[in-house]
Amino acid sequence: MCESHDHNDKAFTRRAMLGGAAVSLAAAGVAVSSIVSTAQAASTNPNYSDPAKPALPPVDVNVNLSDTALIVVDPQVDFLSENGVTWGVVGESVTEHNVVKNIGDLLSSAKKAGMTVAISPHYYYPTDHGWKFEGPLEQLMHKIGMFNRKGSLNLDGFENSGADFMPEYKEHILDGKTIIASPHKIYGPQNNDLALQLRKNGISKVILSGMSANLCVQAHLYDLLEQGFEVAEVRDATAAAKLPEGDGYHAALINFRYVANALWTTEEAVKRIGSAAA
Repeated sequence: MCESHDHNDKAFTRRAMLGGAAVSLAAAGVAVSSIVSTAQAASTNPNYSDPAKPALPPVDVNVNLSDTALIVVDPQVDFLSENGVTWGVVGESVTEHNVVKNIGDLLSSAKKAGMTVAISPHYYYPTDHGWKFEGPLEQLMHKIGMFNRKGSLNLDGFENSGADFMPEYKEHILDGKTIIASPHKIYGPQNNDLALQLRKNGISKVILSGMSANLCVQAHLYDLLEQGFEVAEVRDATAAAKLPEGDGYHAALINFRYVANALWTTEEAVKRIGSAAA
């Protein structure tokens, strides 16, 4: 159940990688840079700045409590905690964008306003490890035991495991009012009941956040758009892996600018949620 893995297991380490500590993931075939401070990262990465002269027309989303929901994708330990199996590659980005606090602020503001909140979680059961073919990241996720659970009807060992929700969010997620969709299995929500739950609650607009930017969040963005939802993406309530193959957050940010109906900071999203409740 998402226990620690060592190099002999050819998996990621779950050791916290704060400060300048380096992570060796050679056994998994991944090289990782050391974690940097939030202030340093935010001030030295011009790649994330919006263009001075955008070519695309400005669009926006009007937030109303009657038809707008906050969606948080994969707000789970394996993505967002120092103890998660992916921290060695996502920790820098999560820290850089202050994602843990920002998702918490979104949840808090949405609950205070009485807004519909939906969680789209990611779980893998033992039968999922019998898949006959996988993409590179699917293969890696299964290898490192990411989001592992003992079964769809079995919660043994689930609490505080990598598949569990972040402790900071449980008061909001487990309040009996939050929609917790069935799990998505690869990236997008095509095979879970998220869209059905939203439609049944009269939702046509969503504020999208969670993990990770260029994978599950981007896949949710595209699918929700194709199904006719308006989608406002919260740019600093998501993060992504930084690998030799590229910076996943930067890749996602470009696509967010191209296709999202709105691209907000957490501060702006919180203000809009608050205004809708006024």
